[in-house]
Amino acid sequence: MNVRLCLFLTFWAMCAAAQDVLPAFLRDSLDVYVERALKEWEVPGCAVGIVKNGEVLVAKGYGVRDVATKIKVDEHTLFMIASNSKAVTGMTLAKLDGEGKLRLDDTAINWLPWFRLYKKDWTKMVTLKDLVSHRIGLNTFQGDFCHWATNTSREEVMRKLRYLEPPNEFRDRFGYCNAGYNVAGEVIRLASGSTWENYLQTQYFSPMGLNDTRPLTRDFALTSNHCHPHSQYFGNLERLDIPNIDNLAPATSIVTSVHDWSRWVRMLLSNGLDQGRQILPADAIRKSMEPVSIAGPARHRFNRGQFALYGLGWYLNDYEGYRLVSHTGGADGFVTSVSLIPELGLGVLVFTNTDNNALYQAIKWEIIDAFLALPYRNYAGSYLTRAKERWSTEAKWLADLRDSVAKAGPPSLPLQAYAGRYAHPAYGKMSISSEGGQLIMRFEHHPGQLARLEHLGNDRFLCTYSNKTLGIVVAPFTLDRRKKRVLSVEISCADFVDQYRYHFVRK
Repeated sequence: MNVRLCLFLTFWAMCAAAQDVLPAFLRDSLDVYVERALKEWEVPGCAVGIVKNGEVLVAKGYGVRDVATKIKVDEHTLFMIASNSKAVTGMTLAKLDGEGKLRLDDTAINWLPWFRLYKKDWTKMVTLKDLVSHRIGLNTFQGDFCHWATNTSREEVMRKLRYLEPPNEFRDRFGYCNAGYNVAGEVIRLASGSTWENYLQTQYFSPMGLNDTRPLTRDFALTSNHCHPHSQYFGNLERLDIPNIDNLAPATSIVTSVHDWSRWVRMLLSNGLDQGRQILPADAIRKSMEPVSIAGPARHRFNRGQFALYGLGWYLNDYEGYRLVSHTGGADGFVTSVSLIPELGLGVLVFTNTDNNALYQAIKWEIIDAFLALPYRNYAGSYLTRAKERWSTEAKWLADLRDSVAKAGPPSLPLQAYAGRYAHPAYGKMSISSEGGQLIMRFEHHPGQLARLEHLGNDRFLCTYSNKTLGIVVAPFTLDRRKKRVLSVEISCADFVDQYRYHFVRK
């Protein structure tokens, strides 16, 4: 028989088998559902991957990479998967633990004698497992304003942990901490003799032939097929700058395509095997998916779930009687999800190139529910209704503040009195200058960015960041009215980045 004909028939048979495995909704309606939802949500593009029983059934792009170029997303288009990088770091720790090169219960100072947390007694106790399961007393995202897309180094990120005062007790409450993964990455370097990024490339990505995948965001914009980031910003779809978040690399920096990461998920569901080669030990995968922290109560819009736990870079939930292993990732202009139901050999991936959408989760749940033969819920429509309500509330909030700016008189002191140098121990320096009748704020570690301050009344200012990811917030000043001088200002940013408030003291 003709070789080409054999190959065609084999390919046709594989496609037919894949179609047989896909539930009717996914086989008949997935494309229509996704394309319609992209328009309704104003999400420029996305990619969807489905793995089942050792086969990649779907790896497909939808929409466009960039609203400016209108180039189509395909299965090889790169997205920033951000915190989906954490599971790779967690499994690498578990792998090195199995090889006897480290122990998950090693203390951080055993490897990094200079490492410190805010409280000395906690410093002596905190382990690698504590750091990557988010139980070191900090609140979720606390400290990220100091690091996210800044010019700080990975070591500076680790050293600044000592200046973050924990609002919770040690090992008492789940608080999602990106900086803890930098410690894990540095320990991986010391234990293996290879940097975190080189270890991933040589141990995983190159052996598997994941040619689209890069361990660092610095390479993202250099590729010929990558998405541009976008965001819904107070009613408008905005193009964002491509961020560099390599100073948090072990937590956030992998960039990949749905083609490559579907193969990665297939390997995980196959106990670490890829085409007969053991990429990750099955025990390391299993260990990374064992619960360590209580992440909070189970929440689901429609269906059953009882608990929410966290392992080594994985969220662990029950869903309709099955164990769901998953994570999400959010960066400037991107949100993505990776989900596994190991009992069913099922993996679902959804990548999007905007950061203010719940569509990436809606598509995930629609696919999972289809495989579980659950009723069609139209998650995309349900989530969009709630999103529009939230966006409307945000727009009214901003309109009210703009009205306050228009009505507010001058602040208590002349503008020049607010100008000067400020500092926070965990961040560093910030300066305020009076320029053209308004106050402009510039931050040491956010080069090329600024924030405009407009008086709202009572020495509260509307703070609008030039980096739209940081959002628009209210910044109150503290004054010594008797001496007529400014003492400090409270700085915050969008909750998506950091929910903590930083008191910058005037020098």
